[in-house]
Amino acid sequence: MQKARLYTSHDGQVRCNLCCHHCRIKTGRRGLCRVRENRNGELYSLVYGKLVAEHIDPVEKKPLFHLFPGSLSYSISTRGCNFHCLHCQNASISQVGKDDDPGRFCVDRSPEQVVAAASAAGCRTISYTYVEPTIFFEFAYDCCLLAVENNIGNIFVSNGYMSEQTTRLLAPVLTGINIDIKSFRDDFYKSVCGARLQPVLDSVRLMYELGVWVEVTTLLIPGRNDSTAELRDIAAFLAGIDSQIPWHVTAFYPTYKMIEEPRTPLATLERAREIGLAAGLSHVYEGNIPGSGGENTRCPACEMEVITRRGFTILANRLMGGACPSCHAAIAGVWG
Repeated sequence: MQKARLYTSHDGQVRCNLCCHHCRIKTGRRGLCRVRENRNGELYSLVYGKLVAEHIDPVEKKPLFHLFPGSLSYSISTRGCNFHCLHCQNASISQVGKDDDPGRFCVDRSPEQVVAAASAAGCRTISYTYVEPTIFFEFAYDCCLLAVENNIGNIFVSNGYMSEQTTRLLAPVLTGINIDIKSFRDDFYKSVCGARLQPVLDSVRLMYELGVWVEVTTLLIPGRNDSTAELRDIAAFLAGIDSQIPWHVTAFYPTYKMIEEPRTPLATLERAREIGLAAGLSHVYEGNIPGSGGENTRCPACEMEVITRRGFTILANRLMGGACPSCHAAIAGVWG
């Protein structure tokens, strides 16, 4: 257990300022994430150093296609989440019961151990992922600081619901972030995720403005968030920030409380990709259906295929110093 950061206290009640829920928590109670608890007017993280998952992943799995392609990322997670998505693929670790011990099933790790393990495995980055990493901010931040000292990058795979204060603390130690825009409709966020849309959009824009490499993912659920109008809205929003932001449109597979929903057909991903490109985005990728051809990176200037992928595997990387070998146009990303 570790004393939390980013909260205020008044008359024994605390207000957590870590994410945009801004939970007001009475003594002995926890926030919506179920891993931050008010103990006599002080807020504590119940998951500091309590890892439920440690894996070595290709960075493409995050997904990040324009950040150290072909490299490995040491991926870690605690339990808990500040969303309660009906389609969560990691619900067994993200959803903690009201009175559950969030340290259950976990192993104890220090930041030094995480960074040493990442280094020993030859990982270029550490990814804070699988659940919303904001909820284990204190541990993630300590790992980030030590990783930077050891020339290892840091990646957040996030729902984007962190507060502005948290974003400004994180940005200087992050190399990249993938943020889900789960929908462009507030009612979807409220009914499916237990959250709101606008804070997510604010995080995408602020992370970009603060110099963090940003990629965005939208999981397309048939009949829920895959209308042409909604996809155009997401694409227009991203293009309005920077046309070079990669957008991953990925296929949904039935899971958790949406087990009866149909899986996403390839045609939907292809339509979404066409919409994104028509809106002016340079890089739109189809995900979760390997081999579709929509996973490859093309030069936006001459359309040469500069990175060829199948799933999470790089089959060919033709970039030369971050530029197209044919027309020498720079390709946006973090390559070196």
